[in-house]
Amino acid sequence: MKKKLTSAALGLFALTLATTASAQSNEDMIKYRQSGYAFMAWNMGKIKAQVVDGSVPFDQGQVLAAASVIAATANSGMGALYGPGTDSGSGWKPTRLKSAFFTDGDKVRDIAVNFMQQANQLQEVAATGDKAAIAAQFGEVGKACKACHDNYRGPEK
Repeated sequence: MKKKLTSAALGLFALTLATTASAQSNEDMIKYRQSGYAFMAWNMGKIKAQVVDGSVPFDQGQVLAAASVIAATANSGMGALYGPGTDSGSGWKPTRLKSAFFTDGDKVRDIAVNFMQQANQLQEVAATGDKAAIAAQFGEVGKACKACHDNYRGPEK
């Protein structure tokens, strides 16, 4: 069942990529994905402050809301914002996407699926209110982010 869901999700991802990418300029695709990742980063920061650093008092509702945003964004079809040629140019700022992103299809797909799974798990764990479990799963989401950054994100330009 899990394989069928993953296959269906990947099929939908490919269809979304094909239809949505053609309707947007490269600049817009870069802007939208930069905005999505910035919004996820802001929400990751809210969770980190509450369950990792402890610099902000823990509020399960806020943590769950932030985890829900991360999961929703991860599952939103952002793959459609990686059209051919979006490894150069600018959105809000110059893109940092490496060209290898477009040649490493299986690896990129595995990283993306893992990220979605980890983000979904974070949302599930956040609903329990268990700070230690949330912190552990937060770390897993961070590793999933890092896997893509290490392979496909270049330095600031």
